[in-house]
Amino acid sequence: MKPIKISFLFFNTIKIVLLFCTATFSFAQTEIDSSLYYYNAIIAPELPEDLPSAINYYIKKKQQNLNTKDTLKAISNLRLLAMGEFKIGNNSESENHIVEALELIESMAFMDTLINARVGLNNQLGRIYRASRNYPAAQKYFNKALAIAKKAKDSIIILNNKANVYKDELDYKNAIDIYTILYQKSLKTQDSLQIALVLDNLGYVQSKTNSAEALGNLKKALKIRKNKNYLVGLHSSNSHLAEYYLDRNDTAQAITYSQNALNLANTINSSSLKLDALSLFMRLDKNPFVNEYKRLADSISNVKQLVENKNAYLKYNVAEEQKKTQASQLLQEIESRKRLIYQFLALFILLALIASYFIFRYRYKKAKIEEVYKTETRIAKKVHDEVANDMYKVMTSLENNPSIDIGVLDDLERIYSKTRDISRENSAIDLHQDYGLQLNDLLVGYKNQSVTIVTRNLSKIDWKDVSEIKKTAIYRVLQELMTNMRKHSMASSVALVFTQVGSKIVIKYRDNGIGCDLFKKNGLQNTETRIKSINGTISFESKKNDGFKATIII
Repeated sequence: MKPIKISFLFFNTIKIVLLFCTATFSFAQTEIDSSLYYYNAIIAPELPEDLPSAINYYIKKKQQNLNTKDTLKAISNLRLLAMGEFKIGNNSESENHIVEALELIESMAFMDTLINARVGLNNQLGRIYRASRNYPAAQKYFNKALAIAKKAKDSIIILNNKANVYKDELDYKNAIDIYTILYQKSLKTQDSLQIALVLDNLGYVQSKTNSAEALGNLKKALKIRKNKNYLVGLHSSNSHLAEYYLDRNDTAQAITYSQNALNLANTINSSSLKLDALSLFMRLDKNPFVNEYKRLADSISNVKQLVENKNAYLKYNVAEEQKKTQASQLLQEIESRKRLIYQFLALFILLALIASYFIFRYRYKKAKIEEVYKTETRIAKKVHDEVANDMYKVMTSLENNPSIDIGVLDDLERIYSKTRDISRENSAIDLHQDYGLQLNDLLVGYKNQSVTIVTRNLSKIDWKDVSEIKKTAIYRVLQELMTNMRKHSMASSVALVFTQVGSKIVIKYRDNGIGCDLFKKNGLQNTETRIKSINGTISFESKKNDGFKATIII
């Protein structure tokens, strides 16, 4: 019996040990799986809850590592925390994590060997300062990272970030120079996402310089990122394509890519990416009040960013150098900054009020001009529908009466012609049609057997960016000049030369008529009023029997 009992106990013990080992292995495997899941959630989040849950996980892991004095893992966790906080737009917390990690590195005897960590932390700190629009500080930490980087891939990433700062500062030449070099380097790495990153940035900057290669590079980057299902990169590509089409007034395409960017931002659950996407939609809105609101909001946001920017890394350095006097100096600095900020805000509000005054004055003036045009059109319609039609009916009825003097009928016909001319000269203008063609039809309409009308460069003028109010004023003024020519000048030849200089349009009118004395105005006062109402100028030059000239500048 004893051998049987011993054998039974032996096998039970083996079974318990095996179960314990299995459980331990299972727990370790579960921990590995969790770590990999949250790592991917930081690097390439796919669901809205990925980033918040990963940040909570690494906060706990960092504390556990500090408790067990596993400093290397704590540094690694702080790097991931900084990346996660940055992606959800929490720049201040991201900066704090980096400072904490750098302090841990400095406390280690072999800090010089932690090159990858130092490169990553300095690069991330540069990205934070770039997001805070502190471009000199951003370049400083990118240069620090670049000075110790050993890997080609790291150098490419850092150089790309430096070029991004040039892009933000609108220094497109330096940005293009760096992106072009980076593209050649990235091809050697055969890293498709790296290639897409450089192509996307290169295409964006090229679009600002109207390079023919811009759209192709932007779409190549988008295709690569789609194949890799890289959500953050797809958001960037769609945002840049939206801005590309927005700059070229292709509203339909701009809306499509803006909506794609917003959908991706919602999927990633990034506040900063959502804000960027919504900002594109605000730019698409043609309402001037919306655009003014966005401009003011961006300005206030910049001021707020300066106030809230903690500059934890700079404060850390000051604290090491001036521990004894830090408290008093910091309080004085805070008070001084508060005063400067209040003064700046007061000045900003004053400037905003002044700008608002000019904007509203412009809108009031524009509304008055529009009301004048509407009134003219309404009167012209009334003259046509009521006076001219009634006059025509009277003429028709009198023509059938043989006892009516033919002279009376002639007088009535002249009156009818005048009312019809008044109606036609003040009728509505369809500005949605080809304006250049309409203007040409107007001028050619004054041509007959005794009067030759010649126009030059009319078809070369780009009327798309000219406002409707200006188009209406130009149409009416030329109409009045041509009517004045037909009624008074006895001209046989009229020439109109159109020139576009930048955003200004110059129209020169000349006829070979009998001329006039300018001080008498001869009905041209109205043309001056119309041109002045749109901040343009018109000048006249004429002498008796020496033709008539007019120069219009808008």
